[in-house]
Amino acid sequence: MNFPAEADFHRLLDALTLCVLLHDAETKAIVWANRAACDALGFTLDELLPLKAKDMTRPVPKYRREIGVGAMDRSITEGPQVYEWCYRSRSGADMLSEAIATYVPLAGRPVVMVQFRDISAEDSLKQTLRRYESRLREFMQDLGEGVAVLTPAGEVEFVSESGRRVLGLEEGAPMGDVLDYCSEPDRKRLLAQLAAAPRIQPSAPQRYRITRRDGTPRWLRITCRRIEIEDDLNGRLLHFRDVTDEVAVEEARRNEARLLEYAGRYNAMGEMATAIAHELSQPLAAVRNFIEGAIRRLAQPGSLDDAVWGLRSADRQAEHAALIIKSVRDYIVKREPSETHADLREVLADAAYFIELRAREAGVTVTIEQASEPLPVYVERVLIGQVVLNLAFNAIDALGEGTHHAGTQADDNPAQPRRRELRLVTCLRGKHAIAQVIDNGPGVPADAHDRMFDGFSSSKAGGNGIGLSLCKNIVTRHGGEIWARPARHGGLECSFSLPLAD
Repeated sequence: MNFPAEADFHRLLDALTLCVLLHDAETKAIVWANRAACDALGFTLDELLPLKAKDMTRPVPKYRREIGVGAMDRSITEGPQVYEWCYRSRSGADMLSEAIATYVPLAGRPVVMVQFRDISAEDSLKQTLRRYESRLREFMQDLGEGVAVLTPAGEVEFVSESGRRVLGLEEGAPMGDVLDYCSEPDRKRLLAQLAAAPRIQPSAPQRYRITRRDGTPRWLRITCRRIEIEDDLNGRLLHFRDVTDEVAVEEARRNEARLLEYAGRYNAMGEMATAIAHELSQPLAAVRNFIEGAIRRLAQPGSLDDAVWGLRSADRQAEHAALIIKSVRDYIVKREPSETHADLREVLADAAYFIELRAREAGVTVTIEQASEPLPVYVERVLIGQVVLNLAFNAIDALGEGTHHAGTQADDNPAQPRRRELRLVTCLRGKHAIAQVIDNGPGVPADAHDRMFDGFSSSKAGGNGIGLSLCKNIVTRHGGEIWARPARHGGLECSFSLPLAD
């Protein structure tokens, strides 16, 4: 076998940008270095040849001469050896390197060729990444959320430690199929979410009721995203978070709101009781009179037709009374929340019946001004009707407090009482339907307008403001706003807006 001459080998290595040192195979002394090695270490070739390991190596135990010599010896018997070495330049700068020792039997003498390259930047980057990874693990240690990676076939390739805790998995236990945690209806929904996972940003979050491996039912909020990182990572990235406490709080708030709304309807019923009793007394008295008249006529010969007429009239009055009772029962009965498309004008018209009953007893004139075009909204009709009732009843109570005088009339004739008026108005304003309850009563102090719909803020004697607070709660849950301001000609204007339905 013909081995290359040493001079030819030198010319070949001098053309490389990789640093190369040639060591005598027996003594391990440096016998030659290429230009790249001289430039990196800051020595000329003549300065480099007499140097020993201690002169050009970082003085720490892991870089002792015996370790480097051992790697060179193994390269002679076992083939090329890769190891880490830290060279020190003439200026004293350390250069962490990846070294490869290779035995080369040159024609003149056998040598061990050591190739090395600076890996200081790579090592610094690795250390930085390790620090970030350690910090990330610490930060995620106590989180109630997890991360999992699914392969294109749907198999779990990775799940974080925090995710294991969320799912109730013991250390080392396989996660299994993600669908096994969900109920049958939720499995179809989760499959659809995974299939539609976007590439750029996470999907819209969805909630699922799951059963942990320990049998505990929990609620998870899941988002997912499609990931494609060359051949290294493909599939779906799942981010899931335990929201059981959040769901429980929301359910408690819904129950509380339902109870509050139910109580509000009964409160309104109590306030209407007097007016309704008066309204019922008329048909019931008429029923009694017609029946008594029919009985008297039945006792007289030839008066059967008159008796029948009286009984039919009594029947009509009884039916009228039944309709009054039914309308009240339909309004006040407890029912589960049910949102539906409605015309705000019709909602106000339904409530106007009860408002007029109450206003008649208080001597208040009610005027209704409906919008000329439909006002489509998506609401719970009973609750929005409750808002109109509460605002109107408050206005009627305010009109009934003392004797009020009109502005111009009061100046000319202070004894002239003001006509008590209540206006119920609906209108369209941009993309919102507006309902207004306007009275010409005494109004409220200017600094109280912003506080009227907060709990326990009331302008009525003995009132606690719960009715107005309930109004704000209902309107805001429907995506609307409620406010109060002075009426244009005196009194108070209470309004609320609701977004128009599609």
